[in-house]
Amino acid sequence: MGILSERSTETARARLRRVPVWLPPAVLTLAVTGTGLGSAQLWRDELATWSAATRSPGDLARLAATIDAAAGPYYLLMHGWLALVGDSTVALRAPAALAMAAAAGLLAVLGARLVDGRTGLSAGLLFALLPGTSRYGQEARPYALATALAVLATLLLVTALRRPGWARWAGYAAAVAALGLTHLIALTLLVAHALVVLIAGWRGRAAAGVAGSEAAGANRSDRPDRPDRRAWRWVVALLPAALLVGPLLLKAGTQRSRQLDWVDPARLDDLSALPGGVAQSSLVGGLLVGLTALGAARLGRRALLPLSAVLLPVLLLFTAGTVVPLWVPRYLVFVVPFACLLAGAALAGVAAPAALAVVALTGLLGLPDQAALRRTHEWPRSAPVDYAGAARVIADGQRPGDAVVYSPRDSWLFLDLGVEYHLGNPPRDVLVTEDEVRRGDLWAAECPRPARCLAGTPRVWLVVAGRHAEPLATVPGAKGDALRADFTSARVWQRPGLTVALLTGRPGR
Repeated sequence: MGILSERSTETARARLRRVPVWLPPAVLTLAVTGTGLGSAQLWRDELATWSAATRSPGDLARLAATIDAAAGPYYLLMHGWLALVGDSTVALRAPAALAMAAAAGLLAVLGARLVDGRTGLSAGLLFALLPGTSRYGQEARPYALATALAVLATLLLVTALRRPGWARWAGYAAAVAALGLTHLIALTLLVAHALVVLIAGWRGRAAAGVAGSEAAGANRSDRPDRPDRRAWRWVVALLPAALLVGPLLLKAGTQRSRQLDWVDPARLDDLSALPGGVAQSSLVGGLLVGLTALGAARLGRRALLPLSAVLLPVLLLFTAGTVVPLWVPRYLVFVVPFACLLAGAALAGVAAPAALAVVALTGLLGLPDQAALRRTHEWPRSAPVDYAGAARVIADGQRPGDAVVYSPRDSWLFLDLGVEYHLGNPPRDVLVTEDEVRRGDLWAAECPRPARCLAGTPRVWLVVAGRHAEPLATVPGAKGDALRADFTSARVWQRPGLTVALLTGRPGR
């Protein structure tokens, strides 16, 4: 019996060894991010994606010329996707979930290529269970896709350095170009790539620790006192990205003051908050930092690529953010897999049961945040915005001839988009003189003389941000004056983050 048991155990281990290293992390990530994919309502940024992606390519080009050039290629991609699958919440978020699953699988392969299979597997499983992976894998924004492309580009770089050839460099060039078109700030990863390429070129096989024992130098005859051709091929591989992304970067730069007017200059305490921000959990972020440090110490020179892929983009964005408002933690989500790779190296240094226990502990510590992000994507989690609830109120009481008015109209809350998304047949937006599509913008233009535009309207549904007992009193300017002059509140409904009021005409109006 003992011999049979040993043989069955060995057979099971042999079967496990035949499982591709990328498969368990990819499947686990897809299972985790797919759970509750449509639970949380679309939040403001996703509403912007919906608004943009449901426009024609021509209207998208006009939008990119006005305000959101940086996200233009992503919107075009989503336009094609939604044309195939529709614009449900799950459909909008599915590409992000698939991208995060791909990122986990690619991370496992990268870890195996740089260190060993256990490192890759541990890194991928750890990445799958981070609350941040679910948060950005359940969001209709480009961050998950940028994360997958960042790992893919790095993996292709390692492959090209190990076995130089134009076909491999062409693959790397395509991945870098796609990365830049998806997320401009993710191109800061190229600084880490440049460092690795330079060291590999100058040191040849002496730089094997940078990208694995084989990845750093493939030419045994290369002299260590001069660069080889890999550095020049890397530069050439960046040319397609420069040609494609350069104009986009220039255009996005002219829109920065409007696109990022809500961002404050970076401060030193922002760095300490970054791990919790990208991991979407302070506890999990702290644990990840500790494991990353241990893994870097264990790998020594081999830690250069993943460590620089974490630190250099962070330092670059922080430095730029002290001068120009650019510091937004979610813009750096693409560095998380490289931190997980280092953490995976730390876990690979202990017994397998202990490593799995740490991975499981990470998942347990993140459970409260996993549950919270499936309730709302707003921050703080205790301040959701119930666009669907407001839409239901209007749908239940709507009559022919009703109108709707939003306040504020030009805020990043996108009150109009949120209600319209959930309301199939909304009342007439009575104050709109030019909608956001015709303007090539994310906001519509309103009537400069509201009283004239409201004339003859029997009832108005007023939607305002925040919870107010007297929402009519909160509307500022000429719009508020016109509403208060001719209407009175017949009923008020308060929903999380929003208030809806039904306004009826004053007697004798």
